[in-house]
Amino acid sequence: MPGVQELGAVLRRFVMLFPAVFFSVFFGLYGFVLLLVARRRLVELPALAAGPRVSILLAARNEAANIERCLGALAALDYPAEQLEILIGDDASTDDTVALVRRFIHGKPQFRLVPIGGQLGTARGKSNVLAQLSRAATTDYFFITDADMALSPRWVQTMLAAATPEVGSVTGITTADGSLFGRLQGLDWLFGLNLIRLLSDRGLPVAAVGNNMLVRRAAYESIGGYETLAFSITEDVQLFERVVAQGWQFRNLIEPGVLGVSAPQPTVRQLLRQRKRWMRGAGRLPWQLGVLFSSYGVFYTVLGWPGLLPGATVAALYAAKMLFQTIFLHITLRQAGRQESLPVLLLYEFYLLAMSVAVLAYTVLPRPIVWKERRYTWAES
Repeated sequence: MPGVQELGAVLRRFVMLFPAVFFSVFFGLYGFVLLLVARRRLVELPALAAGPRVSILLAARNEAANIERCLGALAALDYPAEQLEILIGDDASTDDTVALVRRFIHGKPQFRLVPIGGQLGTARGKSNVLAQLSRAATTDYFFITDADMALSPRWVQTMLAAATPEVGSVTGITTADGSLFGRLQGLDWLFGLNLIRLLSDRGLPVAAVGNNMLVRRAAYESIGGYETLAFSITEDVQLFERVVAQGWQFRNLIEPGVLGVSAPQPTVRQLLRQRKRWMRGAGRLPWQLGVLFSSYGVFYTVLGWPGLLPGATVAALYAAKMLFQTIFLHITLRQAGRQESLPVLLLYEFYLLAMSVAVLAYTVLPRPIVWKERRYTWAES
């Protein structure tokens, strides 16, 4: 039949042309991103004449393995201790978290342990802890971090310098360290956060990260606080969205002064649990970031389609992608004040491919989301 033959011819032409068009767009976009990253220089933030008093809010639930590292970094901040109010909210821990905190903060008046009891409004879990800590805070600036983080000594003054009066939210840069597995997770943090920073620099509100975040009290109170928000396990993204919707500006920073180093997830299973929670919040991200991330999936699909491309072409395209990716990571590391060896940067490609497939498979499994030893269904989270 002529109609069927013509349709078949059109489909064959499409199959032949699509790889050329897609890879041209993919590498053109990647090259443009590299140009933007390479041309960006460290922003000169204004020096503070006098640092205001600030509140650091730390939610903790069964964090005995990591919290002393976090508290040690907060105690070493290059900021006057009398200008710090560090509130640690114990969310019904059942391990040694409370004992460790009490022992560490003894004789350090800038620290205060706050037992969390009851529920404020609609807030649950971490958002309930932060809601209660925000009410207990007595300053105009809320610095939010996690118990598994170690912040740069200049964290407070660098974040404050970016918080001009119209800015309601400032987000720093995060990585991870430790074993090879941890360092690869650190590259994951840097890769995603630098993409977010690039979009944010162009006025597109993407997301904030609740382990390295400043929120102005006035911005927080303009949305009614966590106790008025519908429950979400990605409470940082939800808070950021609402603050921006109120007309507040935002900043996403990448520089050594705002670097936070997270303790990595120790096992693949725990990493998959973390990423499933993140995937739950991915639907809140703008479409531009979704296009960037989904282009990777199309890249692997087209490249691996049986018989579509010659082997030499597949190898060349894969090598080009690894080159672009490695350059991007190298520039990002330099801007964050970090270093990594070339073999690890190259190995990241294979980690990324394996983890992407594993995360997608784990996310579609009908299993609850486990977060801070609490379980949530996909719908309620």
